Amino acid sequence: MSDDLDARARARLLARVGDYYSSALERHGATPAGVDWNSAASQALRFEQLTRLFDLEAAASINDYGCGYGALLEFLRGHGFRGRYQGCDVSAAMRAAARERHAADPQAEFVDEPDLAPADYTFCSGLFNVKLDHDERTWRAYVFDTLERLRAASTKGYAFNALTSYADPERMRPDLHYADPRELFDHCRRHHSRRLALLHDYPLYEFTLVVTLEGGA
Repeated sequence: MSDDLDARARARLLARVGDYYSSALERHGATPAGVDWNSAASQALRFEQLTRLFDLEAAASINDYGCGYGALLEFLRGHGFRGRYQGCDVSAAMRAAARERHAADPQAEFVDEPDLAPADYTFCSGLFNVKLDHDERTWRAYVFDTLERLRAASTKGYAFNALTSYADPERMRPDLHYADPRELFDHCRRHHSRRLALLHDYPLYEFTLVVTLEGGA
C-alpha cells in the first residue's frame, strides 16, 4: 500500500469517526455520553491517570488530541493548571461546542489537527476505542500512526489510554478496539523513550501509557 493510499485511507477513517462523534454530540450534548463515556466519574478517573505525567500546577503547555468538547480542560483548570491549552478534534461540531463552552478562557483554543502546534505534553483519551466496523489491521495501523503524531506534537511527554485486551471476553464488543498493552508499551519503548509507565491498576477495562521523552521533564 502506497503512502498516498494510506493518507486517503486515514482520511476516510477519520471522516467516519468524526461523523460518529458529531452524531453522539447531537444526541447527548456536551456531556460524557456525548463523547461516548459511561459517566463523569469514569471520565475523571481516566484524566487522573493521564495527568500523572506532570505536575498540574507547573508552568507547561498542553495539547489535547481528540479533545471533544474540552472536558480535559475543565479537569486541568479545576486542578490548578493555568498554562496554554490547545485541543484538536476531527469533528467540526465538537470543536464548535468546545469553543462555545470555553470562550471565556483566553489560554485555550480548539483547532483541526493540521493546525495543532507542538506543546510540552500531549494527552489522548479514548481515541482508539471506537473502531466501528473497521477491520483490526486497519485500526491497528491507525493506532500506530497516531502514536507517531502524539510523539511529534510533544516536547516533554505524552500519555494515552486504550481499552485492554485483558478485558473479560464476554464484555467485549465487536465495534470496539481492545489493544494489547504489552505491544504498545514495547512500541513506545523502542521508538520513543526508555522512560515510560504502564498503568493497568485502576478499576476500568483499560490501561494508560505515560511516556516521558528523554530530555524532557
